[in-house]
Amino acid sequence: MLDRPLLRFVPRGTKIDFMRGRFIGLATSAVLSIASLILFFHPGLTLGLDFRGGIVVEAHTQGPADVPAIRAALAAQHVSAAGVQSFGGPDDVLIRLDTPAQSDPAHEAQTQALVDSVRHAIGTIPGAQVLRADAVGASVSAELFRNGMLALGISLLMILAYIWFRFEWEFAVSAVVTLVLDLTKTVGFLVLTHFEFDLVMVAAILTILGYSTNDKVVVYDRIRENLRKYRSMPLAELINLSINETLSRTLGTSSTVFLAALPLALFGGASLSGFAWVMLFGIVVGTSSSIFIAAPLLLLLGEKRLRRSARPPARN
Repeated sequence: MLDRPLLRFVPRGTKIDFMRGRFIGLATSAVLSIASLILFFHPGLTLGLDFRGGIVVEAHTQGPADVPAIRAALAAQHVSAAGVQSFGGPDDVLIRLDTPAQSDPAHEAQTQALVDSVRHAIGTIPGAQVLRADAVGASVSAELFRNGMLALGISLLMILAYIWFRFEWEFAVSAVVTLVLDLTKTVGFLVLTHFEFDLVMVAAILTILGYSTNDKVVVYDRIRENLRKYRSMPLAELINLSINETLSRTLGTSSTVFLAALPLALFGGASLSGFAWVMLFGIVVGTSSSIFIAAPLLLLLGEKRLRRSARPPARN
């Protein structure tokens, strides 16, 4: 039997002084988060159909899609398409119409007439056919956006309550502040990459929050164990020790998830690539923030109280 893993990302007994650069890490994170908030307000997120409202039509062509020909066919039917783009395979095309779909009968009839015009335009192209057509009204999109933001807020509150119950309030506040910083950086990434922000992206962000929380709990567990084991060790030195002890596991877990999501980002097509790229970004940010943000915040908040309240190790 093997008494040690075949691969270790860091050697056993590694002693990296992470806390030495804690102020640089916190300052860098704050600058990036502030810049992301500025990007959020200007130019802002690229809202998807779920939150913007409108009509999306997915079509399949015989052979590589001729986007200019599709635009011309739509123009002949007096349809001003907001966007015509290839996605997935070369013979798939996505047509987006920014005309909001309302819930009253008159607007529903107009929406159906618009979809019929798109179907007729696609039908004029040999071998092309419409696979699906979806419409989301303005009121529905506003409700979806509100519910998505509510889900993110509730998740942060539940994480705060869980870590507070499991550890101390210093751990909980440090974790939630770090998660908020991770969230703002993810928003900035979405703005810069122009990935559409829709319900799929909300799911990606919630997944990132869950992964990042798990990573921080692992480090916090080791810190709590070492608080009881090394009662006279300074907190900065103890946090460094705890991070180094869990570093190989942290990097191993992050690398596994990263490699699992990478093929989706490269080959998943338009429907999955945005989700996967946001996941990859979140894995990197969540892993680094556990070391360079959450741990320094815990040191700042609990340098005196955690040492004073540390309990002696249990006797056998």
